[in-house]
Amino acid sequence: MKRENLIVRVFRFYYEGFSSMTVGKKLWIIILLKLFLMFGILKVFFFPDILESKFETDEERSDYVIEQLSKPKKIDDND
Repeated sequence: MKRENLIVRVFRFYYEGFSSMTVGKKLWIIILLKLFLMFGILKVFFFPDILESKFETDEERSDYVIEQLSKPKKIDDND
């Protein structure tokens, strides 16, 4: 018996398990629809690409990100 790839075995396990279920197919459709809504549609409206609108080149974007990440954190002296 040949030893199969782990990914192939895991895929086959889930494929065979869910293909024989009647509720499983509907459940996967609901899960995929929900993931599409969360990552596809909501990303467009709630997470706009700010760097794309502020800067024209990749170099300007990367310089801005490096500058923001390397800024020292302000410490409040009231403690």
